[in-house]
Amino acid sequence: MTKSKGNDSGKHKLYVLSDQLRAKIFNMVSVGVIDEPVNRLYDGISIIALLLNLFCAFAVTFEDMMERYGALLLSIEAVTTFFFAVDYVLRLVSSKELFPNETDGKAAIKYILSFSGIIDLLSFLPYYLPVFFPAGTAVFRMFRIARILRLFRINSYYDQLNVITEILSRKKQQLMASVFIIVILMMAASLCMYSVEHDAQPEVFQNAFSGIWWSASTLLTVGYGDIYPVTTLGKILGIVIAFLGVGMVAIPTGIISAGFVEQYQRLKSIGDFAEEENIHFIRIKISANDRWNGKKIVELGLPKDIMIVAIQREKETIIPRGQTVLEAGDLIVMCSEKTKDIQPIEIKEIVINQGHSWNGTAIKDIDISRQSFIFMVRRNGKAMAPRGSLVMRAGDTVLLYGKHVHNENV
Repeated sequence: MTKSKGNDSGKHKLYVLSDQLRAKIFNMVSVGVIDEPVNRLYDGISIIALLLNLFCAFAVTFEDMMERYGALLLSIEAVTTFFFAVDYVLRLVSSKELFPNETDGKAAIKYILSFSGIIDLLSFLPYYLPVFFPAGTAVFRMFRIARILRLFRINSYYDQLNVITEILSRKKQQLMASVFIIVILMMAASLCMYSVEHDAQPEVFQNAFSGIWWSASTLLTVGYGDIYPVTTLGKILGIVIAFLGVGMVAIPTGIISAGFVEQYQRLKSIGDFAEEENIHFIRIKISANDRWNGKKIVELGLPKDIMIVAIQREKETIIPRGQTVLEAGDLIVMCSEKTKDIQPIEIKEIVINQGHSWNGTAIKDIDISRQSFIFMVRRNGKAMAPRGSLVMRAGDTVLLYGKHVHNENV
């Protein structure tokens, strides 16, 4: 009986060890996870291998380079391509961490059929299958270029990409309206040109849609010249449409440019004001289960150095007063004066991914230093109180403070 328990214990330890090894492999191959030296080293090797492979792909197209350094270039290409194959195998082995709710087989299939999995596979498979992919098929080398997209997943680029995403999201209605206008104008130009040029060029403008290519190249100011009007009226109409195209295509560019200017001016104004006035601003959204829901501002018991300066309720902005009642869905803006006399507290931000050791673990079961404390968990854009029973999930952002947070093994 005792022997059976020992065997079960040994199997359990082996299973846990296997899960930990898989999680470590997943963290190592995931771009931007730099909590351990081996992860940073692997990211560096991946970038160097990618750049060398792309350099060789360009260099072998020059006859002089092939005559002088052909053997070296082909060797570098072989080594880096082999690294891509190893990288693919490691990602396939750790795919369970990417899809934790699936079985090992289903997780592997999901990764293989995913966009990144297909790009990873095609980045090395043509090199090793010359029978199915002839060596002269240089088009498959372009799939290696797609691996550059992985660099955009590095955390240091997140804020900049987030600004672009936010601008496109805020201006999506204006952009869709401008694209709709361009499409309508393109169809109208095609129909008008067909009516004018059909008799003179029946083989070119065969129907109303034959002029779509001409109208697209004209309105987008490309003008390839493969299709063009030959009648006097057609040329006049082409000039008018070309002028309209310059104005229409400039609309989306202007909308995006204005969005960038507005965004950075807003951020600069808030930052400058907070710096000049020595004030911190925070935003809090009231949920239905929040204790502040249904209470008046005077009943909240806020400290004297904290005040609510604005309440956004749907599309209306409310200037708060003591008798203002907070409702679910309200976005309140609070401010407080910066504290100068207190020693700054070190704060660390940790992003939990699928392979993180804290993923699926309750806060009370997390082994951290007693001098460090979790004071906030952000999940899906919402701040959550760090109760002991709260279970960490992939995608959560954990904020810690304490004396030695920089030494935490996370």
